Amino acid sequence: MQKLAQLINYGGSPRASINLALGAKAYAFIKRRGYVIPEDVRAICHDVMRHRIGLTYEAEAENVTTEQVINEVLNMVEVP
Repeated sequence: MQKLAQLINYGGSPRASINLALGAKAYAFIKRRGYVIPEDVRAICHDVMRHRIGLTYEAEAENVTTEQVINEVLNMVEVP
């Protein structure tokens, strides 16, 4: 994650994590489940976090997008 630290100026707030949890619950409900699975979080993560991550000027100069940063984070985090 050290590589990403140089690309991210600011990340999601506590409100982002609350909305991520609520969105995952809603997604699970739409899929007719009474519980959330990691794939539910992955399915909505881009929509919730896309506008909450601020990239550095270096990231913009390297044409790095928030989508790429989110994908990297999701790939690095182990699913319990």
